[in-house]
Amino acid sequence: MELRPEQLASQLASQPLAPVYLIAGPELLRVLEAADAVRARARAEGIGEREVFDADGRDFDWAQLASSFNAPSLFSSRRLVELRLPTGKPGKEGAQVISDFCAQPPTDVVLLITAGEWSKAHQGKWADAVARAGVLSVAWAIKPHELADWIERRLRGKGLRAEPAAVQRLVERVEGNLLAAAQEVDKLALLADGQVLDVATMEALVADAARYDVFRLSEAAFSGQPQAVLRMLAGLRAEGEAVAALMPILIRELLLTAGLARVNAAGGNLAAEMKSKGIWESRQAPFKRALQRHPDPRRWERFVAEASQVDRMAKGRAEGDPWRALERLLIALAEAGAIRLLVRGAR
Repeated sequence: MELRPEQLASQLASQPLAPVYLIAGPELLRVLEAADAVRARARAEGIGEREVFDADGRDFDWAQLASSFNAPSLFSSRRLVELRLPTGKPGKEGAQVISDFCAQPPTDVVLLITAGEWSKAHQGKWADAVARAGVLSVAWAIKPHELADWIERRLRGKGLRAEPAAVQRLVERVEGNLLAAAQEVDKLALLADGQVLDVATMEALVADAARYDVFRLSEAAFSGQPQAVLRMLAGLRAEGEAVAALMPILIRELLLTAGLARVNAAGGNLAAEMKSKGIWESRQAPFKRALQRHPDPRRWERFVAEASQVDRMAKGRAEGDPWRALERLLIALAEAGAIRLLVRGAR
């Protein structure tokens, strides 16, 4: 079966362990917590022996893993065998070993597979075998519009109540950083003293742990979130970040999207083009939203040119304030009607 990480945790609280679990995805906190829930259930069922295999390279010995499945348990009647698969790709030999395990799971072994990378391209026959014999749980990245619900559920899980505006303020503070959000919720559980959290209380109790980095900045602009862009830019500037350090990644993203816009305008297969450029499904939404706002390839050529000008300003090769120019560019990218800012800024 397939379950979200949070569903998996609920199931483990009331049902015995399945023979095999595959927990994968780009959201590390959700992967770690789901895997911890499996380990906790294993301890509750009296499983005291644990083996860990790190398949982090081509020289990993899959035969050794296969042999461990049939080895007798030394210290308890059952064992938890963990396979850490960072790339999410076991290769042909590994896929066969996992599939064989799923076909006839040993009665004294529970297999826990964790992976940090995942997309639909990873989900081959071996992953389907896991889903049939046990549980497949993918921890996709929490999208910006999903973060408030995620935080509210976590608050409720800690016995806390918060007004919607207070939840939104915490969303703004953590800017998509689930680990920071989890840490703040844990702190609130200690400090809230049973009171309903309003905006003022939330502001007094939490720290500003916003994840002001260029990747989130780019994602916010492409997703059409101008207010988030302004907050992140202010945070980056306050932290002493240099515009010149931000531009290479931003220019790369703009060049990439300019190519996507040309393919889209010509009636090509946008999904296939994204995949060929290494943009997997979990990362495609911001690019799609940006292309909907700015479908004309010439607009993206303009964005690339503006970004190059900002880069020259940041390096002292052109006149102008690079922070203001970068702000105009990103707001124009985030909001279609704000394209006039670039015209105004050019005068």
